[in-house]
Amino acid sequence: MRLPVPPYLVRRLLVAPLVWVFGVWLLLFMFPVGLLVLVLVSFALPPWLKPLRVIGFAVVYLACEVVGLTLLLLTWIASGFGWKLRSPFFQRLHYGVLRGLLETLWVFGRRMFALTIVRAGDMDMDDLDGDGVHDARPRLVLSRHAGPGDSFLLVREILSWTGRRPRIVLKSTLQLDPVIDVLLNRLPVAFIDPDRPEGASEAIAELSRTMGPDDALLIFPEGGNFTEGRRASRIERLRATGHDAAADRAETLERLLAPRPGGVRQVLLEQPGSDVVVVAHTGLEDLVSLRSIWKAIPVQKTLYVGWQHWSAAQLPTEVDALSDWLFDRWEDVDDWIRRMDAMTAHGRLGWNDVPPFHELTPANAPGRVGRRRGSPRR
Repeated sequence: MRLPVPPYLVRRLLVAPLVWVFGVWLLLFMFPVGLLVLVLVSFALPPWLKPLRVIGFAVVYLACEVVGLTLLLLTWIASGFGWKLRSPFFQRLHYGVLRGLLETLWVFGRRMFALTIVRAGDMDMDDLDGDGVHDARPRLVLSRHAGPGDSFLLVREILSWTGRRPRIVLKSTLQLDPVIDVLLNRLPVAFIDPDRPEGASEAIAELSRTMGPDDALLIFPEGGNFTEGRRASRIERLRATGHDAAADRAETLERLLAPRPGGVRQVLLEQPGSDVVVVAHTGLEDLVSLRSIWKAIPVQKTLYVGWQHWSAAQLPTEVDALSDWLFDRWEDVDDWIRRMDAMTAHGRLGWNDVPPFHELTPANAPGRVGRRRGSPRR
């Protein structure tokens, strides 16, 4: 069941202050206990002590809420009580706050849940041509959607590793978190209602229209995390609407949902000179519910991330050709994930063991895993 999002004034005048007051009270009066928990969870604990890890991370998250809301209040006052919040200086300041909060959560989350990110290949968003010259063009980042928090992990990657300013389309229910609500509503981020998909295109168009040369718009063409039920439902919907060819191709995807091309078309229509980065990742897709996450703690997961670059000149311009191109990329990602699953089944891979994404994806590459393009899944 999806929780309703309260009105703007209720979130600002009631929810955020209550979370801040509760967080300050808890951190002040429960600080000795919280500190003890943090010390304990900093070490390798046996699985039966998993509650300590969860409590420790909850304390860190609550501290980020308190610090984040305090900083956001101060920046609101410093901006002339919201007058200059959209100015370049305060936009950079808010991106800095976002980066700091994500880095803090990543540092503690990596320690408490034994998370590791291994990047397959190079992701230099500033020099996709490889000529050593900064490419002053916007970037469109297309990623699969799988596992808890993968969107924020990718936002952290874009901020911390590439230095780009991420723009993202998120579900409106995330505004129930006060820091996410206040901070991201001050940045070029769109919150959409999953039950009203028609609003997504308009939101993506607005984000695309105002993109600058250092911006990167992150889109998840699948529209949700992969499950077998959603996969079957997406295929059935394609057939019901007369898109039999797309349904046939969707059946060849074993680990991904059929991509929706509308958002990609909208971005390239508004920003025809944008380059595209396709992201594949694997490692968190089995964590699909609170029960599965709880059973997996300590998670001890390695998230493998692969990147593939496409310059604006390589992208098709016709609508039908762009849809085929997106399906091609999703078949590439599906092949890469299956290849990675086969490789990791024999043990954890190191930094130098994971082949770059582009070495696995060309259709004419020798040893390409999987089926011929367009062949149905058995």
